[in-house]
Amino acid sequence: MVEGTEPMSERERILGRIREALKGRAPLPGHHGEVVENFAGPERETFSQWLPAVGNTKKAKFEAFAKASADLKTDFRHVADEATMIRELRSVAKEEGWIKVASHHTDLTDMACGKLGLPTLWTDGGYDVNEMESCDVGISVCDALVAQTGTIVLTSRTGGGRALSVLPPHHVVLAHSKQMVRDLPAAFALLKERFGDGFPSMMTLITGPSRTGDIERILVLGAHGPKKLTVLCHD
Repeated sequence: MVEGTEPMSERERILGRIREALKGRAPLPGHHGEVVENFAGPERETFSQWLPAVGNTKKAKFEAFAKASADLKTDFRHVADEATMIRELRSVAKEEGWIKVASHHTDLTDMACGKLGLPTLWTDGGYDVNEMESCDVGISVCDALVAQTGTIVLTSRTGGGRALSVLPPHHVVLAHSKQMVRDLPAAFALLKERFGDGFPSMMTLITGPSRTGDIERILVLGAHGPKKLTVLCHD
């Protein structure tokens, strides 16, 4: 401290560190693994060295998503059609002994929940949180599947609100093969095309079941959300 000056308060120290951190450049949101033309300066870099390469073909994208899902402990099932998807869903429900499900209204979820024949809590018009917590599974659709990282992209509009993918102990995602994209930039482009400037109030990236390794680096599933994640994708 310079003689004659007042000592810095804790608030000033924190703000000073924030100002210092803001001097560093960061990649633009929605970009990774490539050079962004309007991100100038010597700090320009790419992150492809940390992310697996994914081909542009449908087969390459599905193989990458399946591999990432296995590593993440996501139950990923790519099936031929909607009928097979429903059979897989009913098989999981029987195996786990589902009694009550939560979902939101779309053509696909309406059909799936109707075929299950179980009491269903619909989230579209408001719901009791305690009732949601009593459901065995939350069934939703999504906006995109990201092959490179095994990530599910959904929003508050396509995911049935903010809690459907979080409160029940098992989250099941129903998807179409056309929603499989190569990487996050492609997913953000898809969202931009779909919503324009009217983005939903929430966008979330789900990469595997909820987990933590805080205690002695031991992986525990279901720490802050569903301990099971199933993705059923049909052609």
